[in-house]
Amino acid sequence: MSYQVLARKYRPQSFEQLVGQEHVVQALANALTQGRLHHAYLFTGTRGVGKTTVSRILAKSLNCTGADGTGGITAQPCGVCAACRDIDAGRFVDYVELDAASNRGVEEISQLLDQAVYKPVVGRFKVYMIDEVHMLSNTAFNAMLKTLEEPPEYLKFVLATTDPQKVPVTVLSRCLQFNLRPMAAADVQMHLGNVLGAESVPAEGGALRLLSRAARGSMRDALSLTDQAIAFGAGSLTEAGVRQMLGSVDRGHVVAIVDALVAASGEAVVAQADALRGAGLSAAGTLEDLATLFQQMALAQAAPTALDDADNETAEIRRLAAALPADEIQLMYSMALHGRAELHLAPDEYAGLLMVLLRMLAFRPAGTQPRPVKAAALVRPPAVAKAAVAVPLPKFAPPPAPVAAPIPAPVVVAAVQPTAPTPTPTPQAAEPAAVVAAPAVVEPSTPRLSDRLRPRPVEREAGAEDDQAFDGQPPDDAPPPWMEADGAPVAATAPEPRGEPEAPRRAVLRETPEGARWAERIAALSLPGMTGELARQAQALACDSVDGREVWKLRIERESLRAPALVAKLEAAMNARLEIEAGVAEDSIALRTVARAEAQQRAAEDLAAGHPMTRTLLSQFPSARILPGSVQPVLTPSN
Repeated sequence: MSYQVLARKYRPQSFEQLVGQEHVVQALANALTQGRLHHAYLFTGTRGVGKTTVSRILAKSLNCTGADGTGGITAQPCGVCAACRDIDAGRFVDYVELDAASNRGVEEISQLLDQAVYKPVVGRFKVYMIDEVHMLSNTAFNAMLKTLEEPPEYLKFVLATTDPQKVPVTVLSRCLQFNLRPMAAADVQMHLGNVLGAESVPAEGGALRLLSRAARGSMRDALSLTDQAIAFGAGSLTEAGVRQMLGSVDRGHVVAIVDALVAASGEAVVAQADALRGAGLSAAGTLEDLATLFQQMALAQAAPTALDDADNETAEIRRLAAALPADEIQLMYSMALHGRAELHLAPDEYAGLLMVLLRMLAFRPAGTQPRPVKAAALVRPPAVAKAAVAVPLPKFAPPPAPVAAPIPAPVVVAAVQPTAPTPTPTPQAAEPAAVVAAPAVVEPSTPRLSDRLRPRPVEREAGAEDDQAFDGQPPDDAPPPWMEADGAPVAATAPEPRGEPEAPRRAVLRETPEGARWAERIAALSLPGMTGELARQAQALACDSVDGREVWKLRIERESLRAPALVAKLEAAMNARLEIEAGVAEDSIALRTVARAEAQQRAAEDLAAGHPMTRTLLSQFPSARILPGSVQPVLTPSN
């Protein structure tokens, strides 16, 4: 006889054999015992939790005749009568299973409903089981609504789906709905132990624990993984073999990572990430196991008796739980969950894993001093184990004790160039650029409303390229860091001369009659590409008429626009002769366009600043400013 997989061989044959679905068993058993039978049932839940199994047991309960052939509807089918044996074998003529994923059209449903008018052939009830019912088309759902609402007394519908949100509410309202829950890992582990005991397969408790966690609440997945593990281990299940088959991370790696986080040792954290990379272990699996460990640590703190003392890892979990406060465990748990979802955004998964671990380290409370981690506690791949023992980790010196000092008010440090020396209360006049040696305490002042109406340009702070660290946090009502504090002395850092040439400044627009005439002349044409760019960047110096043909004298700065081929194209488009000279244009179409846009921007800012709502908000919030660039004018087309 051919081998039968464990998921089919050990499929429950009665309600008593169902694992983890007591709420469904109790409701159906009571309904069968009391004869309160609904005409349509909807079973929902993830894959492998028993939807089809419950449907078959329900069909046997409705059609069971008992061992002596005189039985009726029962919550405990005998399993030996003809109806029970035929349903288990899949050959009972009055029990029809339809896969809606491959039979989703209205034709298949209509063909099934056409048979509903006929009474059962051999059984007491006809049972139509439609699996993955959410895959049916809308027309198929509409076709079955009437029959589903008022079926014959001998017909029962059983619908199963993994996605009840896609089932129309008109169908949901006609069914009695049961949600089959994902099974607890402890229930799955216990059932696997019973199955392997019946199969006479030796198994370690750690191997069963790994399989039950990998199943993620699905008993069918757990039995399928057990089949694979038996084949992988040549008839026995060991924790090391199952871990290798699943590709899961050794618990020792995860414990070592938490030890490094507890010690606040960046060196140890990086070493653990390198060890995982060297061993080729999954970064996503590491974060998943890390989140599981944090969850168990939080459970050990909140409810110590909830942990299983028979588990070899319980002592380690309690040790780690005592080393971290509850709020840090919760924060690291959240970081592990979010970090796993962000791994695909990282350059590679190990870089993403390392950044998540460093993020956990960075959020340790201020003042946490790093402690050296013993080399023996580090879990490393064999290739680097010897080197790890030979080179001890560096010792960390405790940071100097903080000195109590008054918290200074926020000081804006920026490179400024005052137009005139500003007198100060000090005997000496301030230099144009002062170097700040230490934070100064300044008196807070409320800026005048008129000084805050117009948006100010954002100035880069001197030395912004350097990494600077400021102590303390600004108060909640402090102005944004990019704004200056009006009325307060502004300290500045003198920029070092770089010896680089200054960027050329934009030419100032000086409008001329020739420029206006040139703009009108070009506006009448449709000039594409570089020819149009030449016309927009050129300044018209003069325009004459020679033999009835226009002669324009133009000034163009860019050498590429003075190319003879471009000039010839513009001449052909204008039917005129052009004389070109080099130089900076002071009145061009491009300069006029920029000037018009700037004027519209200023007008929009003035309009926004003068609005009553703006003045009201600025008067209510002293630190408020109009953000630069937040006012966008409606650009009008050029004349």
